[in-house]
Amino acid sequence: MNVRDRVGLSERVQHALVWLMEVGLVVMFGVGLWTGQTGVIVNCGIALLVAQLPPILQRDYGIPMDLGLTLWITTAVFLHALGTVPLPAEVVNLVGSVPPERAYGTLYSSGGWWDHLTHGLSASVVAGVGYATARALDEYADGVHFPDRFMFVYIVLFVLAFGVLWEVIEFTIGEVAALVGMGSVLTQYGLSDTMLDLVFDTCGAVIVGIWGTAHLNDVATAIGQRFGIHG
Repeated sequence: MNVRDRVGLSERVQHALVWLMEVGLVVMFGVGLWTGQTGVIVNCGIALLVAQLPPILQRDYGIPMDLGLTLWITTAVFLHALGTVPLPAEVVNLVGSVPPERAYGTLYSSGGWWDHLTHGLSASVVAGVGYATARALDEYADGVHFPDRFMFVYIVLFVLAFGVLWEVIEFTIGEVAALVGMGSVLTQYGLSDTMLDLVFDTCGAVIVGIWGTAHLNDVATAIGQRFGIHG
């Protein structure tokens, strides 16, 4: 069973969801340009680029990116970008809270569960990339063998390492932005928030560690064949 079937939505519905989210990213990017908000421009711009990777990988490199995988990746980048866009306080209060004196806020700054949701989802995408690459090496590189137990541990450690790197990048970008007087692009909300981010990163990695062996092997096989991995 591929990811498209596992999602449980018809092909037409999945196509529509991917299309709507890509249109939403374009709209949010336009809003960022119109209002001059650097954080929105950067995050939505990167999200748009990442959302184009599945069709590029399938068309140009022959990597099988079925609709379920495309929906998974697009959802992760869309929700991340949406979290940076100022929204009416009534909307933001559905997931967190905005000070009463403010009419607008962002889902990330609301102090609610949005940040943890997007971290877990993004971590699952990172885990999927790490798993597919390692499995390709396991299958096609002579002299390389990763036992299933090692593969699970590898996925979790790979995501945690990436998560720590991401937190360092967030901190660095925030400090540089403050020094040069730019608007915030990536923001940290304290040590406790960073620890929670890593916990949800781990949750995303564990899900892929359990589920990836059954649903990402086609991608791993295509990577090994396409890039000619040899020992």
